[in-house]
Amino acid sequence: MLSAFINQPIFTKKYMEKKASQSIVVMTELVLPNDTNNFGNLMGGRLMYWMDIAAALAAMKHCSAPVVTASVDNISFESPIKIGNVVHIEAKVTRSFNSSMEVHMNVWGEDAIQQYKYKSNEAYYTFVSLDPNGKPRKVNQLIPETEEEKKLYEGALRRRQLRLVLGGKMKAEDADELKALFTKE
Repeated sequence: MLSAFINQPIFTKKYMEKKASQSIVVMTELVLPNDTNNFGNLMGGRLMYWMDIAAALAAMKHCSAPVVTASVDNISFESPIKIGNVVHIEAKVTRSFNSSMEVHMNVWGEDAIQQYKYKSNEAYYTFVSLDPNGKPRKVNQLIPETEEEKKLYEGALRRRQLRLVLGGKMKAEDADELKALFTKE
């Protein structure tokens, strides 16, 4: 009987492929007075804290291991979220590399009294998966399915190279994906 279980992929394949949709996390928070600034708007730092949690959960779902934040890309603040409004953060892994994963987030505010929802923010975070010794470990490959997932997947390599160049971990002349944006062959 045990032999039937041993032949299952979970035992024979250490790193598998996972769909992007399997990493989705939606986190919801209520903006309380302690979360706001003098103008009654949600403080950016508090939102970034919540976004970090949501993104980490999505990354952990993808790799089934502890993760640490490696980078936070541009966070675009489009619309303020007011006291008493609800915050919805949707996080999803867009691409996995060797030991790192890029997570994309969309943030919406919702006025539950007036019954409307509005886009507030968008960002990309990068996480590294850790083994039991706290060292980077290989992550599952990602399978994009929808057109949006495929678009985010394709752009992730360029965003990664940009992060590496800006962080001094890659020379600009080695960033082939970025060069292709600016040169004609």
